[in-house]
Amino acid sequence: MDVANSRSVTSNQDGIHEKLEDIVTTHLRAPFLKPIASHTKVAFEAVKKHVDAFTGPLVFDSCCGVGESTANIAKQHPQALVIGIDKSSHRLNKHNVEYRQSEFGQYLLVRADLNDFWRLAVEAGWQLSHHYLLYPNPWPKAKHIKRRWHGGSVFPYILKLGGQLEVRSNWSTYVEEFAYALTLAGFPTSAEPYESNEPITPFERKYWGSGQSSTRLTRML
Repeated sequence: MDVANSRSVTSNQDGIHEKLEDIVTTHLRAPFLKPIASHTKVAFEAVKKHVDAFTGPLVFDSCCGVGESTANIAKQHPQALVIGIDKSSHRLNKHNVEYRQSEFGQYLLVRADLNDFWRLAVEAGWQLSHHYLLYPNPWPKAKHIKRRWHGGSVFPYILKLGGQLEVRSNWSTYVEEFAYALTLAGFPTSAEPYESNEPITPFERKYWGSGQSSTRLTRML
């Protein structure tokens, strides 16, 4: 059971990171040459068999954690194959059996490094209808800017996967930075407050129960 006692994000950074523009423009120009991890390549090939056999829309729930969001997203997109991806086997192993019911739509959960999985998906020519990044680790310390998805070398691959991207965070600066990075890449975007009567992730339930607010962006790529 989630306990609503989550602390708000604190950071030594005031506003959008001063080096974000330089970081993003560098990554947009330079290829990402880091070798693909073998465990992610094996995981990708297993998922690829399902994708190759599927004829409907493809949806990613990246940083899916325990997969509760993946099951909820599958309900929202019953014609799609939803793939929930997280690097932690510990989190994925907590996926509640109740979310595996067939009436909740079609989805898979996979343990993989997103830096590699996204690149393999682009290489395979996958195009998404929707891509969800719900409450990724915001890495709020200023020195960790390159650990944020929009500050990392893999950022251009998020763009190449296409579809409607939705990013949510309980730290508004994270979403504002992501929107700025998309704008720099040619996809003008803005962040907005987000509220709903139904949380779809454990984080969302915990943050809202603690009185925190959410910020999101949505952008067709």
